[in-house]
Amino acid sequence: MTDFQDRAREATTQMRGVFAATPLLRNAHLSDRFEADVWLKREDLSPVRSYKLRGAFNAMRKQDGVALFVCASAGNHAQGVAFMCRHFGVRGVIFMPVTTPQQKIEKTRMFGGDAIEVRLTGDYFDDTLRAAQTFCAEAGAHFLSPFDDEDVIEGQASVAVEIEEQLGGLPDHIVIPVGGGGLSAGTISYFGTGCQYTFVEPSGGACLQAALMAGKPVKLPKVNTFADGAAVGQIGERTFARLSGVGLANVLTIPEDRLCTTMLDMLNVEGIVLEPAGALAVDALKDLGQAIRGRTVVCVTSGGNFDFERLPEVKERAQRYSGVKKYFILRLPQRPGALKDFLNILGPEDDIARFEYLKKSARNFGSVLIGIETTDAANFDHYFAKLDAQGFTYQDITDDELLAQFVI
Repeated sequence: MTDFQDRAREATTQMRGVFAATPLLRNAHLSDRFEADVWLKREDLSPVRSYKLRGAFNAMRKQDGVALFVCASAGNHAQGVAFMCRHFGVRGVIFMPVTTPQQKIEKTRMFGGDAIEVRLTGDYFDDTLRAAQTFCAEAGAHFLSPFDDEDVIEGQASVAVEIEEQLGGLPDHIVIPVGGGGLSAGTISYFGTGCQYTFVEPSGGACLQAALMAGKPVKLPKVNTFADGAAVGQIGERTFARLSGVGLANVLTIPEDRLCTTMLDMLNVEGIVLEPAGALAVDALKDLGQAIRGRTVVCVTSGGNFDFERLPEVKERAQRYSGVKKYFILRLPQRPGALKDFLNILGPEDDIARFEYLKKSARNFGSVLIGIETTDAANFDHYFAKLDAQGFTYQDITDDELLAQFVI
């Protein structure tokens, strides 16, 4: 047993005085689907609905005598720090971007109570982080990193400790979301070479993949914040030091829209609410195929902080990814009966979800924005063939990100 394993076990033991171990549950639906023994480590069922309170607990318990803690976060880390400030009876100042959804702000305040102060600063996280670090230096406080801290890494390793205890040994394969790398670094440091790993990132925040290709942590030029719990612009120096040897073959990137299909599947079939980052490990099973067949696989569902006001967006993204919903611009003749001719092309399983048209004077044709839902993606092949046969001019804009920002 290594020193790190001893420390991770001690951290886990200390946590039991604050919160119970999260469950490790076998999932029959996923096991049957992928012909494997699939277990979910339900970090979405922690007191703050993510694993982040583990690292916060371990880092704070080791700072005896510190009266003021500071962090910068738009979500799960903020809630974990707030929870632990209240537990330890210390003060916390939590910096969050002005653009943070109100639900996350209120939950952070709820977990921290009178022990914390939330400061909304900056439209972008980099601005928020700079403000937090400046305040921390001026106030002589202790800054709590969300991942790039040895004590945080050690605390996140408690997930692996619990998996070993609950499973009665190590899994054959473990699937972990990456983000800044705290959970991944803690897990691989605890399990070592005892199992096979798959590290999963959202396509718009693949900072581990970028670091492996460059041989060092690099800043991504752009980050898609949809999977905000794992959308990190640069992996940590300390976390990458522990992950630098994992190999690109063991890293998967998942399109954000595909994540939405898994979120809906887990909600509708299992009644499990996952945030986008929390669905990464489950979604990755689709790409593993034969590699996991017949094996014991643990997927870490890292968080369930999902605002149901986002559900229409998740459904929209899932439908577009699955090909059962499309948007296009149609050039429609401005004459009586033209709309009827167009509607007659629709099949029995096609449904108009959006239709925007304003007749223009002194023009022979007008442009129509149309959204159509169907039950099978193949129906669109027949639909577009009919449009072509009748001479309609149209443009499919479903995957045009620039236009989608304005019209979808």
